Amino acid sequence: MSAALIDGKAFAEGLRGRVGEAAQRFHAEAGRSPGLAVVLVGEDPASSVYVRSKGKACREAGMESIEHRLPETTTQAELVELVKSLNSDDMVDGILVQLPLPAQIDDKAVIGTIDPAKDVDGFHVVNAGRLAVGEDALVPCTPLGCLMLLKDKLGDLSGLDAVVIGRSNIVGKPMAQLLIGESCTVTVAHSRTKNLPEVVRRADIVVAAVGRPEMVKGNWIKPGAVVIDVGINRVAAAEGKTRLVGDVAFEEAAANAAAITPVPGGVGPMTIAVLLRNTLVAARARLGLAKESGL
Repeated sequence: MSAALIDGKAFAEGLRGRVGEAAQRFHAEAGRSPGLAVVLVGEDPASSVYVRSKGKACREAGMESIEHRLPETTTQAELVELVKSLNSDDMVDGILVQLPLPAQIDDKAVIGTIDPAKDVDGFHVVNAGRLAVGEDALVPCTPLGCLMLLKDKLGDLSGLDAVVIGRSNIVGKPMAQLLIGESCTVTVAHSRTKNLPEVVRRADIVVAAVGRPEMVKGNWIKPGAVVIDVGINRVAAAEGKTRLVGDVAFEEAAANAAAITPVPGGVGPMTIAVLLRNTLVAARARLGLAKESGL
């Protein structure tokens, strides 16, 4: 393997440390800690684990973690009313409604109810629009984490050819907008793109977020490219066990790439770290305080 590993876990730990220090400064200025409200509807096991992890990370960073756990039978009207109450709560700086939601609830309607100033997931159409036109916005955590890793590795991204594989509202589209904002030449590709391997081979930067295990093969990667693998897929392993793999065939791609994120330990740890960062940014903005540098 010739590629350097991009250690998302180490970068995330450093970011969380900086956020924790900034949260202490916020407390000194505001007389309270930044507050993140997380809403979980139902008992989805993966979501429950993720919510616990967010709460633990908040507390470790000196932030207030406010959890609302609602039954699977919660109606859309009930959830919307809760979100409205959090919008008006001055102790809450960020609101995150954990997805997926039960079938009876329209997630777009719920996300649309969140105050854009508290939308720390960056999913509200107002924040998506601000990002698209280059204005300050709360940006989805995973793509912003990817951008941080890229800039840490490459510095100035201006003029580089980037391919984003995947067009979701959560990762693919905001990732493309962030790279455009860095003056990259950006192609958004997906599973139906014609001649996808050839498209990817042009790229200096490849961000794979398509949700298909090891779809991106090593011979798709241009020598010297930087690969950011957002995928987290559980596949069968020996003796009836499972293992996690990304959207990129790691060993193959590492033979060509200059640098690559592993799975696990690459992009994954960045998501919660950036969520904490977004909460702090939202808290300072709501009180009219200047942005912190280094975040």
